[in-house]
Amino acid sequence: MQRRRGVQATIWKFLYYNHKPAYEILVADADGPHHVRCALIPQRSARAEVPGQQQINITRMIVNANLEGVELWSRVEMLGKVWDIVTPPAYHHGERRTRHWSIDVRERPS
Repeated sequence: MQRRRGVQATIWKFLYYNHKPAYEILVADADGPHHVRCALIPQRSARAEVPGQQQINITRMIVNANLEGVELWSRVEMLGKVWDIVTPPAYHHGERRTRHWSIDVRERPS
């Protein structure tokens, strides 16, 4: 699916806040999340075959936007589910029109 007509996703930004001189904590950014459209490419998945195991579902998101404040602690909401970021955003600059950011995300167990 094309990025511009793709799935609507909300990516929550985080920033570092100096709580005390010695403590730096990671908090959600009050400016709000990034609202983007993305293409999804399934990467790998594993079924839970034994009770107590979790299903693993990893998907690559491809977006056009520059995602400032997005890192491994950020969360993604799409398709009615919450996802964790597995790899930080990576910029890909091709020869012609293949300029995009890609992020691997993992579905959180429900």
